[in-house]
Amino acid sequence: MDNFLSGSLPSSSELSLPNLEKLFLANNGFGGNIPQYFSNFSNLVIFYAGNNQLSGPIPLSLGSLKNLRYFAIQSNQLTGETYGSELGFLSALSNCQSLQTLVLEENPLRGSIPESIKNFSNSLQILFAPNCQIRGHIPNQMGFLKSLTFLHSIQELKSLSSLNLSRNSFQGSIPQSIGNLKGLDFLDLSYNELSGPIPNSMEGLPYLQNLNLSFNKLSGEIPNGGPFGNFSALSFTGNEALCGNATFQVPPCKVNEKKSSRDKRLRLLYIILPVVSAMLLVPIIYLLRKHGNATKKTSVLVENLPGIDHPMISYQELCSGTNDFSESNLLGVGSFSSVYKGTLANGMDVAVKVLNLHIEGSLRSFDVECEVFRKIWHRNLVKVISTCTNADLRALVLQYVPNGSLEKWLYSNNYNLGLHQRVKIMVDVATTLDYLHHGQSEPVVHCDLKPSNVLLNKDLVAQVCDFGIAKILAKNKLETQTRTLSTIGYIAPAYGLEGKVSTKGDVYSFGILLLEVITGKKPTSEMFDADMSLRRWVGAAIPERVLDVVDSKLLNMNHEDMMLSKVEWIVLSILELGLECSKDLSEERMDMETIMVKLNKIKLSLP
Repeated sequence: MDNFLSGSLPSSSELSLPNLEKLFLANNGFGGNIPQYFSNFSNLVIFYAGNNQLSGPIPLSLGSLKNLRYFAIQSNQLTGETYGSELGFLSALSNCQSLQTLVLEENPLRGSIPESIKNFSNSLQILFAPNCQIRGHIPNQMGFLKSLTFLHSIQELKSLSSLNLSRNSFQGSIPQSIGNLKGLDFLDLSYNELSGPIPNSMEGLPYLQNLNLSFNKLSGEIPNGGPFGNFSALSFTGNEALCGNATFQVPPCKVNEKKSSRDKRLRLLYIILPVVSAMLLVPIIYLLRKHGNATKKTSVLVENLPGIDHPMISYQELCSGTNDFSESNLLGVGSFSSVYKGTLANGMDVAVKVLNLHIEGSLRSFDVECEVFRKIWHRNLVKVISTCTNADLRALVLQYVPNGSLEKWLYSNNYNLGLHQRVKIMVDVATTLDYLHHGQSEPVVHCDLKPSNVLLNKDLVAQVCDFGIAKILAKNKLETQTRTLSTIGYIAPAYGLEGKVSTKGDVYSFGILLLEVITGKKPTSEMFDADMSLRRWVGAAIPERVLDVVDSKLLNMNHEDMMLSKVEWIVLSILELGLECSKDLSEERMDMETIMVKLNKIKLSLP
């Protein structure tokens, strides 16, 4: 893997490696077909051949690999051998009763999902197939996949369930059986040709937090129950025939009943009352404005910024919920803002990020953060609930993340993270950066990645926050300039010296973060100076003295499920990856897609 090899794979039909368990061919230049003899590798558990130039049909004979758990072939030119219009290789692979992960992204499969997909019901957890030219209907049998998670990367499968079938050519309606996926928390069916109503069965998905049905041909009323109360217009945009609640920025649904004369009189009142009210309000508003700034603060409601849909929250509600922004509610202070814990009138706990308008650049920081949140949406990003602005206030109302920051967990004596948890958190952060860098046409560079900007929810799932100095790169533009510096110790050399911002700057910061998470040492620690940095300290110790630089809290934990040699190998692998990511020259750093592959490989090796 990652060896820049090219050419076709050997075609000998005699090759048999019955004891081979893991085959990594990814990120090379291999072309030609996947050989049929791969089915002779009877004990194969992991097959990873993504990011090559493989072509031709996916062999049906792979269905004989009974121990196969992980099959990833993304970003090739492979096709799906079809029976009628159905993708036959999916039926074949359904015989692999241990298969948990199936990654097919960006291959011209050109077929439909077979009904035999239900045969995966007891095993399949990850199915990732955007941009595969899949067509036809979404079969009702998808509802049998109650273990399904459908993600860009491997996560802690027991707590996740996501489905992504975006950017294909699905037609027909969304099956009612999708309501059977009770663990679903992320659903993306955007950019297809789906029609008909949104199934009411989806109101019964208790964990659904993120929904994207945009740019289809859906019609009818948008459901109101269950999780739909938490969604915005962005979930449904580009479906011209939808109707329902005004919150979703769609027209109201038509009521098919004869209107009585009483109804007509009511409609007349609806027209007259606003006009009369407006006439009365004009002099009132004029008088209120004459009271000056004192009344401004107590009367301003949340401003609806374009592109961010959110509930109306008054300034008074924020004051009440934060005890007038009291010191006891203060969660933290940043370069441009202070963050307070608050409770809204509906009982929801929130974090209120209040900009310090006296600091130069704070308004720009607020505008940048709003612009970024208009463009991005990911389960590992802190959710924006609302914004509040007036002449004297700029505030973001954010999802409250109860377990605080990664910094707290690394450096407080009252908290500790095991090796599994640290690796999982790093995979979460890598997933987020990969999404920011490669998940949309205009890459987003965070510019300030550090432990205090990684929050942990109740399940210790990482959520990246603070986009106040982020940069959005124009399409096909690799870098830009900035005068706003990020945190010392995490700044890539080209960023600090020349103000150059690129995705490789985030990669550098992520590399330092990897080193910090394993060593428990901040890059700004007093033990480091101009001659000895965190990076040099780690580099001088590995591989022979790797345990000398590992966080003592981590070493002192009970690792009954692993031999010390296994722990040593894992931390060495992570530290080596951190050094690779934090090389001085940006062109020598790998991208986040490659980093995710390496981290997931490490995570898979954990017992």
